[in-house]
Amino acid sequence: MHNAITDVLGIEVGHYTDLGAVTGCTVVLCRDGAIAGVDVRGSAPGTRETDLLRPINLVQHVHAVVLTGGSAYGLDAAAGVMRWLEERQSGFNVGVGVVPIVPAAVLFDLAIGRADIRPNAEAGYAACQVAGNGPVTEGSIGAGTGATVGKLFGLGFAVKGGLGTTARRIVSGVTVGALVAVNAFGDVVDPATGALVAGPRDPSHGGMVCTLDHLGGDLSRTAFGFTLNTTIAVVATDAILTKEGANKMAQMAHDGLAQAIRPAHTMWDGDTVFALATGKSGVTGDVNVLGALAAMLLAEAVVRAVRKATTLGGIPAVSDLTGQAV
Repeated sequence: MHNAITDVLGIEVGHYTDLGAVTGCTVVLCRDGAIAGVDVRGSAPGTRETDLLRPINLVQHVHAVVLTGGSAYGLDAAAGVMRWLEERQSGFNVGVGVVPIVPAAVLFDLAIGRADIRPNAEAGYAACQVAGNGPVTEGSIGAGTGATVGKLFGLGFAVKGGLGTTARRIVSGVTVGALVAVNAFGDVVDPATGALVAGPRDPSHGGMVCTLDHLGGDLSRTAFGFTLNTTIAVVATDAILTKEGANKMAQMAHDGLAQAIRPAHTMWDGDTVFALATGKSGVTGDVNVLGALAAMLLAEAVVRAVRKATTLGGIPAVSDLTGQAV
């Protein structure tokens, strides 16, 4: 196993990264189709094809999920993923051809790097071209390229976010995995210890501080005007789930964001979690077990995302700020 979402049978991942513009996108392919669900908890989401994932709606399977930077402009990346899948006859059969079903979610990274260059259809296609089921590179790559966290004092005092992934195989032979692009307003903490991993840098001394310690006090130095963030994620399993089960798995997985990001699901975040069930293990899944594991793995992936990040666009990474938390 690679400790990545690609350990889930039927899942492939590819990145497109533009280091010059400090943006990118990540595609999670399930080209044979996967039962899917979604849960949106943040109040500023940017999404595509989420309504069809409701259990009452017709389409059962999706063929990819796109996580991307570029704010709403980045939704264009999904068109390139659709084209790549159509060329391989992967999609919903409509008699005269196939229509690939590609939900997507975006994060806001326009204020870092170049705002006029965003992931587009060519970027989505390029991510598919390099997708595979092997190890997944983490950190400042793909959808996590322009991600930042800890923005209480504004972007100038934020810390670099990124992309992280992890996975676990259980006794039944089922695998659960998570992949996340962390671009939160709040802090990242280690859920095992509660210790601060990444938070805003205090303008007075440069050390990282806890956002929650300041929310109830003097906010005169804060910068709530910069309110466009969002953490977006995919959790996946190779167990067999119904569409209702996939939606419940996505709902439960959000607990992982709340465990590792404080505060999470604010009015300034568009937190969105997709869930995929490929069924390729042949084992019927217990959604209680899968949802609980998905939450735990998503929390771990959040921490990995910021620890693997590198300094970009003038925003320092945690690895360059060791010992500065106070």
